[in-house]
Amino acid sequence: MGVMDVREAIRSALREEMVRDPNVFIIGEEVAEYDGAYKVTKGLLKEFGSKRVVDTPICEAGFAGLAIGAAMAGLRPVVEFMSFNFSFVAFDQIVSNAAKIQYMTGGKFQVPIVFRGPNGAGPRVSCQHSHCVAALYSHFPGLKVVAPYTGEDYKGLLKSAIRTNSPVLFLEHELEYNTKWEIPEKEFLVPIGKGRILKEGEDLTIVSFGRPLKFCLEARDFYLKKGVAIEIVDLRTVRPLDIGIVLESLKKTHKLLIVEEGHRTNGVGAEIAAQVARLGVHLLDAPVGRIAQRETPLPYAANLEALCLPSTERIIDEIKTLLRI
Repeated sequence: MGVMDVREAIRSALREEMVRDPNVFIIGEEVAEYDGAYKVTKGLLKEFGSKRVVDTPICEAGFAGLAIGAAMAGLRPVVEFMSFNFSFVAFDQIVSNAAKIQYMTGGKFQVPIVFRGPNGAGPRVSCQHSHCVAALYSHFPGLKVVAPYTGEDYKGLLKSAIRTNSPVLFLEHELEYNTKWEIPEKEFLVPIGKGRILKEGEDLTIVSFGRPLKFCLEARDFYLKKGVAIEIVDLRTVRPLDIGIVLESLKKTHKLLIVEEGHRTNGVGAEIAAQVARLGVHLLDAPVGRIAQRETPLPYAANLEALCLPSTERIIDEIKTLLRI
């Protein structure tokens, strides 16, 4: 095992796949000369050259469309959005083209493309730069949506995403790039569509993905000191959704809390709750709890921003309500 921060884990995955497959290339704003807005692509231009690490103008619709065409022609583009909020400019390309071309051509064309970059709320960047897009893009058949938390998953899931013959949205988090993790030094892959149990317990199941898992784990530690054992399920992938692992956990705990950084209305949590109600309502001993971003555009002010986003304190309070303690 070696120690890497999340930024290095992503870079390592990109480099390994570029070495393995000459059809893999990176395209986006400032990915080459500037080494990436968050320095994720640092050094890759020097190693692989300007034909495989491509700087673009500020035109997400243009370079997303170009990359989709390249994927149809047999290449494997990795498109970096400086923020997934900017992917809205390329929404038509992602949803109307990347997601549908394989279906509309009867399988004659595949679109092996990865759209990656920071998703969710950065520090004090206000509402136009703070959307969690997981629920939005997971609505559309033809797209896979991946949202890792651990460094090992950042690397292993990105490698799997690059090798996938269909479009993958790979949701990173700006506030996690500096977080360090132990990561295997040998090559490995993490399968898309499989969640995992981060921590075992028998009193309550918390289901989450991405950065909010940090707060879930802190809340678990708080209650562990009080003799309450909480199970943490990391979805890792929002589409396809591993509802099986959620149901297996509920067979032990019989209580469910869902935590996400996106909004509550029509969110990922709503889909999980609906599937649990259909497939496992008999497993529940209490109503499903949900924590999400408040139903307002995210404020700029730091104190209001903190009130709107999921937090350890909000999770602790919701657990108290669910367990009636």
